[in-house]
Amino acid sequence: MKKLLLIGAVLPALAGLAACGDRTTTDNTNTVVVDEGTANDTVLTDETLDGNAAATTGNATDAAGLTAQSFANTMAASDTFEIESAKIAQDKATAPALKKFAAQMVKDHTASTAKLKTAAASANVTPAPALTAEQNANLEALRAASGADFDTVYKQQQVAAHQQALSALQGYAANGEAASLKTFASNTAPVVEGHLKEVQGM
Repeated sequence: MKKLLLIGAVLPALAGLAACGDRTTTDNTNTVVVDEGTANDTVLTDETLDGNAAATTGNATDAAGLTAQSFANTMAASDTFEIESAKIAQDKATAPALKKFAAQMVKDHTASTAKLKTAAASANVTPAPALTAEQNANLEALRAASGADFDTVYKQQQVAAHQQALSALQGYAANGEAASLKTFASNTAPVVEGHLKEVQGM
């Protein structure tokens, strides 16, 4: 496959996820999958993914296309990633504000997990919180980082993760198929938006 030159709006998005192994970003036209472990990059179009970004990333930017099960899985993985990354940050972050933020992430996303399970049960689905390749790579990047570099990587990851989660929540709240999960999405979106604004301000 020939080498791809990524230009335009894709470059800033990739730059913000510099610490990741496998990274996926979505623009208005195509989903671009960057695999650093191969010599060639691969582009999967939205048509290839059937309009469902969660098929490759687990972080839906087109939540309207998610089933109740897929949405529950996406949010369960998001909560799990937030909790696990926050535990690492509580131990390794150098900035007191980041340590405080990480403690809040553990508290809020543990609460979110409990609410998700209740909402999912009403929709007759059971969340499966399997982390994506991207989320696992992000956790490995955090474990490998230290000092001020750790703080930078954690903040970058948190901005990206909360943007993805907020997009999924807002999309499902507007167009989801299960009423209980739509309510969960509507109630959770403002909390996630608050987290996003907080970490962006650091």
